[in-house]
Amino acid sequence: MSAALTFTLKQAPAQRVDMSPLVCQNLANMLLADIAALTLQNGKRKPRVDELFTITGDDAQNIVIKNSSDKLDFIGKELDGGCITVEGDAGAYFGMGMQAGELKITGNVGLYAACEMKKGYMEITGNVGDFLGGALPGNKMGMKGGTVLVKGNAGERVGDHLRRGTILIEGNAGDYCGSRMTAGTIAVMGQTGRYLGYAMRRGTLLLWQKPTLSASFNDCGSHTLGFLPLLFASYRKLNSKFADTATGFSRVQRYAGDMSEMGKAEILVKL
Repeated sequence: MSAALTFTLKQAPAQRVDMSPLVCQNLANMLLADIAALTLQNGKRKPRVDELFTITGDDAQNIVIKNSSDKLDFIGKELDGGCITVEGDAGAYFGMGMQAGELKITGNVGLYAACEMKKGYMEITGNVGDFLGGALPGNKMGMKGGTVLVKGNAGERVGDHLRRGTILIEGNAGDYCGSRMTAGTIAVMGQTGRYLGYAMRRGTLLLWQKPTLSASFNDCGSHTLGFLPLLFASYRKLNSKFADTATGFSRVQRYAGDMSEMGKAEILVKL
């Protein structure tokens, strides 16, 4: 019987580690000895995998990273199928460019999680840093598809340049949430910071708490929107507070903006 391919970090590294080689599609059909001999960028060094991790199991489609540290960057980069579960914290660029599969973590995550993600499902139990689902510096397209669920709080610039996909946040979101969005959906159950929806072009922000909006968003009054129960019905399968919102969230206050841009985006606040 196959067991999950498990990497247990021996001790927290002094320098950051590039974990991008350790994804399901790269390790499929590789022998354990060959996986152990792979090298990872660790500061100026390139240690073997077995120098940093104890390796057990053989199922490369189900990877587990135990005792994880916030010095481990690029976990799940360009993941294209399978499942990676992280026990502990992770560093920056968690799930960057993810194309398919599942990526789950029990702890906190650093900057640029899900940046330029294309498809798949990501679940973060703890908090996440700035630029969740955003674009890399200099790029104009952030997350392009998939679903991200954050059970904790999110930092600033959530969904910056978001192109498509869904970001669900059970906690709070920082300043500039939804900044420069082109399309997609961001839902926040907690509080939102300043400059909400800054330069939004299209897309939807769903809020449970009343926000502070700039003058470039127009109040369009209260509405009963029939698509909202259908939207939340699609979240019933999630292990989340969002699974309990399929009913009772059809009446909203709608704001249109950002009028300094196209003005085709909307902010919907639960009544």
